[in-house]
Amino acid sequence: MKTPDEKPRPRVGIGVVVLKEGKILLGKRKGSHGAGTWSIPGGHLEFKETVEACTTRELLEETGLRAISIKLGPWTNDVIDGDKHYITLFAVVEEFENEPLLLEPHKCEGWEWFDLNNLPTPLFPPICSLLKKPEFAKGEKFSLSKKIEETIKA
Repeated sequence: MKTPDEKPRPRVGIGVVVLKEGKILLGKRKGSHGAGTWSIPGGHLEFKETVEACTTRELLEETGLRAISIKLGPWTNDVIDGDKHYITLFAVVEEFENEPLLLEPHKCEGWEWFDLNNLPTPLFPPICSLLKKPEFAKGEKFSLSKKIEETIKA
């Protein structure tokens, strides 16, 4: 329990990068921090939960997709809307079952597939931070799948 004089602490978020045929799954956020921005599925890491378990849970809860394989990716450190501090751990899912469904309409306007080289704006701050990481900013035409794969192998 938080005492009145205790300082706020960062929270841990999980971002699920779902890739299919050169496209990424994004939804427009609503009702929370970052409302109106495009983001990947994800949520908060629960106490004693693994990153893989959180990835599986959040993806299923938000989209109905069942991850078959999960690759751990990079992380970012962001202050969102001036008063929320998040460390976001990214996981990559390229193998999954089902088609995306809008299962939390109070949190998202809908899910859409976007070409990796033609992303919508505005993007949720952790996604912007991910794209600015040195391993993604080498002046090449952007390919999230290739860059994340290179990051994981490094």
